[in-house]
This record gives sequence, structure tokens and C-alpha cells, in this order.
Amino acid sequence: METTGQPHVSGETPHNQEKFPFQVEANGDLKNDIVDQLKYTYARDPKTASDRDWWNSVCRAVEKKLMVRFQETMRVQNEADVRRVYYLSLEYLMGRLLENNLINTGLIDEVKTAISELGLDWKVIFDQEMDMGLGNGGLGRLAACFLDSLASLDVPAIGYGIHYQFGLFRQEFKDGHQVERPDNWLQFGNPWEFVRPEYCQNIRIYGYVKHGFNDTGDYCPKWVGGRIIVGVPYDIPICGYGAQTVNFLRLWEAKSSQEFDLEAFNEGGYVEAIRQKALDETISKVLYPNDKTETGKELRLVQQYFFVSCSLKDIIRRYFKNHQDWSQFADKVAIQLNDTHPAVAVPELMRILLDEYYFEWDEAWNLVRKVFSYTNHTLLPEALEKWSVPLFEKVLPRHLQIVYEINTQFLEKEVEAHWPGDDQMKSMLSIIEEGSVKMIRMAYLSVVASHTVNGVAALHTELLKKHLFRDFHDLYPQKLQNKTNGITPRRWLLQCNPKLTELINEKIGYHWPKQIERLREIENFADDPDFQHRFMEIKHQNKVQLADYIKQTLKITVDPAALFDVQIKRLHEYKRQHLNLLHILTMYRKLIHNPDMDMHPRVFIFGAKAAPGYELAKNIIRAINMVADKINNDKRIQDKIKVVFLPNYSVSLAERIIPASDLSEQISTAGKEASGTGNMKLALNGSLTIGTLDGANVEIMEEVGEENIFIFGLKVEEVEALRARGYNPWDYYNNNPVLKAVIDWLSSDTFTPGQDDSFQPLRQSLLDHGDPFLVLADYASYCEAQIKVNQAYKDRQRWARMAILNTARVGKFSSDRTIQEYCDDIWNIKPLV
Repeated sequence: METTGQPHVSGETPHNQEKFPFQVEANGDLKNDIVDQLKYTYARDPKTASDRDWWNSVCRAVEKKLMVRFQETMRVQNEADVRRVYYLSLEYLMGRLLENNLINTGLIDEVKTAISELGLDWKVIFDQEMDMGLGNGGLGRLAACFLDSLASLDVPAIGYGIHYQFGLFRQEFKDGHQVERPDNWLQFGNPWEFVRPEYCQNIRIYGYVKHGFNDTGDYCPKWVGGRIIVGVPYDIPICGYGAQTVNFLRLWEAKSSQEFDLEAFNEGGYVEAIRQKALDETISKVLYPNDKTETGKELRLVQQYFFVSCSLKDIIRRYFKNHQDWSQFADKVAIQLNDTHPAVAVPELMRILLDEYYFEWDEAWNLVRKVFSYTNHTLLPEALEKWSVPLFEKVLPRHLQIVYEINTQFLEKEVEAHWPGDDQMKSMLSIIEEGSVKMIRMAYLSVVASHTVNGVAALHTELLKKHLFRDFHDLYPQKLQNKTNGITPRRWLLQCNPKLTELINEKIGYHWPKQIERLREIENFADDPDFQHRFMEIKHQNKVQLADYIKQTLKITVDPAALFDVQIKRLHEYKRQHLNLLHILTMYRKLIHNPDMDMHPRVFIFGAKAAPGYELAKNIIRAINMVADKINNDKRIQDKIKVVFLPNYSVSLAERIIPASDLSEQISTAGKEASGTGNMKLALNGSLTIGTLDGANVEIMEEVGEENIFIFGLKVEEVEALRARGYNPWDYYNNNPVLKAVIDWLSSDTFTPGQDDSFQPLRQSLLDHGDPFLVLADYASYCEAQIKVNQAYKDRQRWARMAILNTARVGKFSSDRTIQEYCDDIWNIKPLV
């Protein structure tokens, strides 16, 4: 139904209000619906209800309205027997859903009004929501953006993942150290999900392969024994922006198939009575268990198999609701592997076809290759997932047989045909990596089994073809494609930056969130003094809000008039937060020697988590925190520099930081970042990029113009040439007295009194261990680029123009565009409207 109302964010009536197509109908008094949910779903009295009670009730009232659209979507899709995308991802960094759902359905104003009429502050109510603990970094956030775009484009799709009880961890700082606390995001329940016990799946793990023959005398292995785990699905509706479609995300929770052992309990064996049940249910307890130990590795593999097996069985169940045989399976099913975490789906589907439906090998393999496609997300060889053969055999004995047979067929039929008699090439391309312990290369398995493989930025894809998958590209020249990542503008502009959204709406109308290329129209105002003033005033207001949050959270006072210099991303050496730190120390040292130095005040803002087992990354975090403490309390520099490391980086924290950012740090070593999406979010909100020509930075530069970005450092070919000549970081250290001074300074006990070895791991990485990510090689160029940033920022008119053009010109990086390309070039799927 088409009704009036706009998906704008403010509570005011929008300028030149137009119709919002397919807005969810309010259907009566929302206020009464909320109160009814409070009373009858949560059994709370309005007079004594907490803010969280009200938040739950608002979510339920909104979800009730979504359910009408959801049921209609399922009915239409099922009756049309649609081809559907099944997106398999081990993580989804969803953030908070209430405001996002209200914007996408056009109910934002009605709900805010209803909450206000109940005598409540809608901002306080919205802020009760916890981020869903279903993801960690860019891979999970990309998956969340893709779900939004799939629904917004009316593409039939289901996301599959794991219903983690605990997220990665809740980060705190103690004496500068990262401290990991449980992220119990489900502590108060999740009103957006509903359980579907009728669709549970039974999953076998461990056991052994029983050798046998069928009634025609053919070898017929059977996987028996082991443990049976029950996968219980939880569904979360995913509503599109201004669309008719409500898809869903299905998450699997592990439950034990064994009943409570009452006999053991009655005999006093209380722990033994629940021991097996507890072990089985650890599978879905925690996102990314620490895999430094063999037990952790085993749990990780079990997690991956559990969720893909549940998902494949569910896909097959859905297919056979409308079909009697497998003849149309490849026409109705497109399965996307989001990195290698779901790659075990390949041998699992083969097992199902061979052992449960008695396919011939070639018939099964042809079907598998028609339904799978694979997205690669890394250029780091060490990040490509591998499983040891002994572990794989222990957990999945039948699947190991299948992987070996896939490899044998691949080498003997395809590699031999392309490189006759070349045993070295067979060894290089083998899915099984030989060594003291044989390993299964999951990326190779994914490439061999998929009809299409894609990179996530133009540079990334070219480097895949040139290096990581060079021989596969020779063998399959049409298989590798590029699909540059994108972000949803609904969350990353409409929701997180409402004032800028209103300004854009006023100038170019309300259709741009689904026609993102129309953002180019605000280029016409880039030189308009009034528009520049309003644009930068909005930026200042966002900075005031972030400054208030920093004061409240860390008790650090920062000046909103300062340049806000932001680096927010997972803590990893290749992302080079330590390069940023060396520059901060350089500026600090200069200011100590010359407090009146001509520089605009700057606030350096960090947000990042380090993996619990990544000690060097945690050392970098502590170094930043201890340097920050020293700088922030040094009266000599007159507050010209402040350093802030906000704990527990998350989607909701990013939504606070990104609209307030002036400078976006995208400083990875060229050739290491696959794409990046934080760079896109920051640019969309008018933050200028300082970065290397790495990942999607290359394409951002092409879109915004070289004059509106600060590029520095070695290019990919220069990195390769330097490594080929022999890179020695000591040369840079010895030949640059400023660099030497700041490294030595950091290595002293200046920042950790009485502990002069606190940052030796960082120093050793930069010098003794060869500086693997070329921090010292790019240091001088980075410092020069930062001088240009300072000069540009002091010219307020110039900076405003550059910021406006960044917002106007990054429409290419909408996830709607990315998903449309997947639909056209990989999935061969059309919207259903």
C-alpha cells in the first residue's frame, strides 16, 4: 500500500514532502500498540516500566507491523517458486535494528511521536538497544549491508549464520591494556528474533566411515557413530528501504540431542548429568573461539560445519516443498560463500548428493559447481584458511574422503589437461598441501568448486589474478570477477547523520537513498558559501556530540573546533595503527620543542579491537593508550594534540564517530587491504581520506578526484620492487633522525615509568623482525601528507568544498550497486516486485 510519509530522520515535516513507496501502514494507534505490548507481552505496568521495557515494547509493536509484510513476501516468493540467493556467512555485524527498521519502513516519525506522547524520550529509548553480537570486522558488516540491499532491491534472499550467545568480546582498558569481557548481548533477550523449532536440523559430527556395498555391488560408504547436534533456527526479519520485500536472516543455535541424564543426577552425578549437553551447546556459544589451541581449532571447524550443514539441509527442504526431483535445483538455488569460513559446504553438499540421494560422482559435482560462488576477502596468504588433515578426519571423516576425491579428479582431469605431465603444477594447485602435517587449502577448494570467484575491489581482484590465484586464473580465465564492496546509505547517512540528510533532502529531494547516483547533484552547491557554511556547521554539531560522548566515557575534554583525525578498524599490523602512532609522537615532539608551532589543533581518535591471541596488536593498543595519557596531560603543548582511544568499538560507536570525522585514516600497506568499507562510510559523511593506493582507496580517488584526497606512500609495484631489492628497515631508522628519535622515545620508559621494555615487541617488529608491513618505508611520505592536511584544513572554504565533493561523488560505493552487479553477473537473479 502506498501512503504519505517520508523515511527522513528528524521529527519535523520534510521539505517538499513526497510519497514514500510501499511504506508500512501504521494501522491505527501505534501508541496503544506499544502499551499493549508492554502490558500483555512483558507484563509490565506503564507506571513502573523501565526504559528497556519500553524499548522491548516499541520493538515488538514495530515487528508486529513488519510481520504483515514478511508473510506477504514469503507467500509471493513461494507461489512464484523464485530463484533465491542463499548467503552463507560466519558473521553478520548487524548493529542495532530499531532505528534502521523504522527508517526503512517509513515509520520513524510515527514511532517518535508515539513515544513522545507516552511522556518518554525517544533518544533514551532507542539507546537501550545492544549491538547484536554476531560479527567482528568488515566481513560481517559487509554481510549486514548486503542483506539490507537485497531486501531494498526486492531480491529473494536468505542469510544463514550462527546464533551466537556471546559476541567477540566487550573491550575494556586497564592500565592501557586491552581486557576482554564477555559480550552477553542476549542478556535481556532479542525482540527482533523468533524461534522456528519446526525447522530444526540434526547434524552429525565425529564418528567413522563404515565401508559397504549397495545391492548392485558398488562401493557405498556410510558415515556412522559420533554425536548428533540439533540446529535450532532463529529468524530475524530484514526489511528493505521503501521496498515491498522483507527477507530474513536465519541463525542456527546448537542444542544437544541427548536428554538430561536423570539417572546420573539422582545418583549424585550432577555435573555428569549435563556434561554432554553443555559440550554440544558450546558450538554456538562464542563468536570466533580463540584458535591458538588445538581445542579452539576443533571448535572453530565444528562451528563452520554445523552452520553450513544446517543451512544446506534447510535449503534442500525449502526446494522440495515445490519440486519432486533435483532437475531444477541449480535454477532455483544460488549459494554465496562469504570467504572460506563456509567452504566446508562444498564437501557437505557432495556428501548429501552421493550418500543420501545416490547421485553418480560426475552428476553431483556438476550440480555443486552450478550453485556455489565464492567471495575472497584477503590478499594475505597466512589469512587463507587451512585445516589439518588429522583434525578434519577426526571431525568429518566422510568429508575428508570426498575432499581427496575432489582433489584427485581436479588434478587428473583439469590440471593434467592444461599442463600435461607437470607434477610441480599439480603440487602447487593441489587442494591438499603436502608437509609434515598435510593441510586442506579451503580457498583452493572454494575456487575449484565455484562457478564464479570474485574479489572485492578492482586492485584486489587484479592482485588475485596476478599473485594469489595466478595459476587458477590461467586455468579458469573467465572465473575471477571484481565486485567492489559497498555500504548501505540508509544506515551510514540517513540513520547516523540526520542533519546532513535533511540538508541533502532540501537540495535534491528524497529519492537519492535508492538512487544514490543522484548525490552527484549536490556538486552544484560545492562552491556556494551558504551551503558550505551549513554543511560545516552540521559537521561541527556532530563533533560537539562526539566530544560530549568522549567526555562522558573517558573524562577527556576535546575541542570540537579541532581537526578530528579518525582511525577506526580492526587492529592489525597491516592496517598500520602504529604508523599513525609514530606520526602522533613526531607532532608531540615538535610541539614540545616549539609550543607555538603553526598547526591547527587536532584530536586523534582510535577505535579497534585486537584478537585475544594477537599479542603484538594488543601491544600497539597499549602503546597508543599510554602515549595518549602522556599527551593529554602535558600542559606544555597547550592542548594542540589530544589522543582518544574509545573502548569497545562497534557499529553503534561507529555511528557516533563517522559523522564527526574530518580526516579518515586509510593507511594500510599497498597490496594488503582487500577493499575496506570504513573508507566509504567516512567519505560519504564528508570526511577526507588520507591513504595509500590500496584496496578501494584507488577507486575512491578516481571518484572524488586526486585534489580531494591525500595520497601517500609506496604503490603496489613499488612495494614489490622494494621487497625484491631487499628491504632493510634499519636503513630508514639510521638515515632519518626524527624517525629514530621517536622510535627510541617510544622504547624508553617515558610512557610507562619504570617499565622500559613495555613496547619492545613493537620496536622489534619494526626493526629486528624486518618491519613486514613497511611502516618505516612509508613514514616520511605519511608525515609530508599530514602537513598538507594541516595546510588544507586551515583554509576553511577549500576544506568545505573538498568535504562536500567527497559526499557527492562516492555514490558508486552503495551496496545497492554491488548487489545489483552480483545479481546480473554471478547469481543470474531478478527482483520480485
